[in-house]
Amino acid sequence: MSLQKMKAILKHKGYTLYSRPYELNIVGLRSKSVIPNRFDDEIHVFYKISGLNWYYHIFKATTDPGTFWLKQPMQPQGTAILAEGQNVNCYQLGMHQGKYLALVQRKPVTVIRDYDRDAVLDFSNGNTSTGQFGINIHRANAQGTTKTVDRNSAGCQVFENAGDFATFLSLCQKHKHLYGNQFTYTLIDFRAVRRQNLRYAMAGVGALGLIGLGYMAIRYQDEIKTTIRSFFPDTNQTKTIHENQYQTHPSPAPSGQGRELLLT
Repeated sequence: MSLQKMKAILKHKGYTLYSRPYELNIVGLRSKSVIPNRFDDEIHVFYKISGLNWYYHIFKATTDPGTFWLKQPMQPQGTAILAEGQNVNCYQLGMHQGKYLALVQRKPVTVIRDYDRDAVLDFSNGNTSTGQFGINIHRANAQGTTKTVDRNSAGCQVFENAGDFATFLSLCQKHKHLYGNQFTYTLIDFRAVRRQNLRYAMAGVGALGLIGLGYMAIRYQDEIKTTIRSFFPDTNQTKTIHENQYQTHPSPAPSGQGRELLLT
């Protein structure tokens, strides 16, 4: 994705774009796939370095929980899936589960609870809740590239490659030194965009259908009247038929390595 397109998405959604030197924009892009246990999403990190020059990193990641936690959620309400949105200053550098440095949640975020334990990612069958859930941004394995998500995410945003994550942490350290220990994480859910586009498409089809029916009724009103008269040639006679002689007939129901780009 180009920087221009990313800026346009953030602007369209009313999200903040940070433009001071080395002030990080951290954006997760959730793919359209609903197949769990894959690192099929991306985390984009971009920042201005001077003048009109920007640096842009793309890292493979998951924004969804792994199959293990979908089947065995930590909470009775179901496994947490981070909801789309911009979480302003909701993260800071800290220890993930007391084990290693990562971006850890410091303010409430909103999650969707996938509660049916079927190992399929669901985004409409659960309730949303907002709070402190430990939805951190961390890595999978300590070294190399991890092939499957499994236990590595119970709702966290997780880097596939340990080297990519080390690069990410170095950028966060620079940001912290300049602007303090607070970070904004934005999640763009292309599944939500797809669902919204489908709703718009269905509404458009329905509207066009009504317009088409109205046009046909006006365009062929004489033919329609003639057809009706062929079924009811004597309208006065039909009025004398008792109502109980009628019967109703209902109608049938219708990479492994982060990509880096210097942008000017």
